[in-house]
Amino acid sequence: MTTIYDEQVSDERGVAGPIYVFEVPVRIWHWLHALAIATLIVSGYLIAVPLPSVSGEASDHFLMGYIRFAHFTAAFVFAIALIVRFYLAFVGNKYSRELFIVPIWSGKWWRGLWHEIKFYTFVTRKTGKHIGHNPLAQFAMWLANIALALFMICTGFALYSQGTGAGSWADTLFGWVFVVEASSQTVRMWHLMGMWLMLVFIIIHVYMAIRAGVASRQNGTSAMIDGWRRFKDDGPLEPQ
Repeated sequence: MTTIYDEQVSDERGVAGPIYVFEVPVRIWHWLHALAIATLIVSGYLIAVPLPSVSGEASDHFLMGYIRFAHFTAAFVFAIALIVRFYLAFVGNKYSRELFIVPIWSGKWWRGLWHEIKFYTFVTRKTGKHIGHNPLAQFAMWLANIALALFMICTGFALYSQGTGAGSWADTLFGWVFVVEASSQTVRMWHLMGMWLMLVFIIIHVYMAIRAGVASRQNGTSAMIDGWRRFKDDGPLEPQ
């Protein structure tokens, strides 16, 4: 497919690659984060929809116990990794801060967001040129990896505090969730809905990464593997 240069949405006109964008700690976080989310979704679904019980001694059939252990372990990895990611935004390069700083005050950013929506929904073939994340990817990742992630951490550890008991660290840090909503079943449903939203984000994210690699002006998934942003055109392009 022929790509058409759009000066209105490109923030990197005339920039040549490759450019080192995603540093090693950020890439490690990305893949660890992805693994934790996958584990949380699978184990969380099985907790919400338990497997059929089997007869015999309970100690011989600890499958649900292992599933819960996997869920709790992945939850700690998920939460601690997010804290580390906050730290990396301060000590890393400028691209490591894109996950947290969404320039909603910029008219150019909003125009770029609308253009990317049209690009990914096949309304336009015009494609911008971005070293870091394009505006739509930036907004989607902030929504899922910051806003939704914090929501899942708060509701998840609030539910966890019911097992650790009153006065525990989980109750001290996240017990306020039950002040907002006293029903633990409602909080559980919030947490489950958050899981489905995260799954929807993953599907969209994978689609965007693949489409970017195929039809945009820059590489997609490979940038998060080796850290380098490469462009299909190494110099400036004029509108065709």
